[in-house]
Amino acid sequence: MDNTKTKIAIVSHSLGVGGAERFAGTLSFMLDALGYEVHNIIVNNSVDYPYCGKLYNLEQESKTAVGVVKKLKKGFLLSAYLKQNNISIVIDNRTRNSFWRELSTVLIYHKRATYYMVHSYNLLNYLPAQAFLGRFLYQKANQIICVSKAIQSRIVEQYGLQNVATIYNPIHEIQPGNTPEGLPEKYVLFYGRLDEKVKNISLMLEAFKASEISKIGYQLLILGDGPDREYLVQTIQKLDLTHSVQLIPFVKKPFAYVQNAKFTALTSRYEGFPMSVIESLSLGIPVVSVDCLSGPNEVIQNQYNGLLVQNNDTTALGLAFRRMATEPDLLENCKANARQSVAHLSMQNIAQQWRALLER
Repeated sequence: MDNTKTKIAIVSHSLGVGGAERFAGTLSFMLDALGYEVHNIIVNNSVDYPYCGKLYNLEQESKTAVGVVKKLKKGFLLSAYLKQNNISIVIDNRTRNSFWRELSTVLIYHKRATYYMVHSYNLLNYLPAQAFLGRFLYQKANQIICVSKAIQSRIVEQYGLQNVATIYNPIHEIQPGNTPEGLPEKYVLFYGRLDEKVKNISLMLEAFKASEISKIGYQLLILGDGPDREYLVQTIQKLDLTHSVQLIPFVKKPFAYVQNAKFTALTSRYEGFPMSVIESLSLGIPVVSVDCLSGPNEVIQNQYNGLLVQNNDTTALGLAFRRMATEPDLLENCKANARQSVAHLSMQNIAQQWRALLER
């Protein structure tokens, strides 16, 4: 394959807030570095993350239309753009939870090589509930790309699809930047979308309170935006944590907050392959995480680069917080192992996996 003549479209809902959207931007850099011509096609008008290549914004191009007409126009615009730019490969990075919409999208992609990303263990965001419909839509796709082995196994088991592979999310080269003013000396950090149904941040708050590490000077910083910010404010007040928990608005580059944390935390009900975990480890910061499906147990080695505890167990999570805060040997051991534990997830390594997939 002559990479200089191969044109790839990455189709995403946006390049705005969210791990899948951040992945799309990172993927565009990897593919560009491999010599492909990259086209970023976004359905909605939101661009927060850096990207490489051309950008085509379906929302802006269809802004004069409304309702169903607007949706149809976006479909026609997508089809026309793919044809006009001679796109030969499509990587679909969207959630796909409407059978009829996805049937029309499969027709739009037509005979192009197609690769469908699955970023979450909650398969209903990406595949129909009925297995036969999932097979109907995707059995002819070049590949369904999962971000964890657990997701791949679940798709094979539930849908009987065999064109499934795993490529982990890569770690973009991180420049932490200047330390924000006013940071506490000791803090635990969560960063991500404030979505209680997925992230279960109330469990983190309850465990932080149970750990009692605020009594030895620790604070909990929660960084991000999302639909449940007000709910979290109320929960913080209810748990009497106002003086030990800070809510910090979303920032494009949270890494200075990460690098200055004692450890980061994840309490999700489900995940895919959480970027916050691998980014923290790449900066030498241990992670305390629940063993949700999927992702954490494919990265975190208990007591080696972090602590992994049973999900939905406030007592166990609180104890893990307390151990990391009060056992300096444990903390230092996990810090010492953190970076090397995710070295295999470098952009260079993951880019070569993408090259092998696209060129076979």
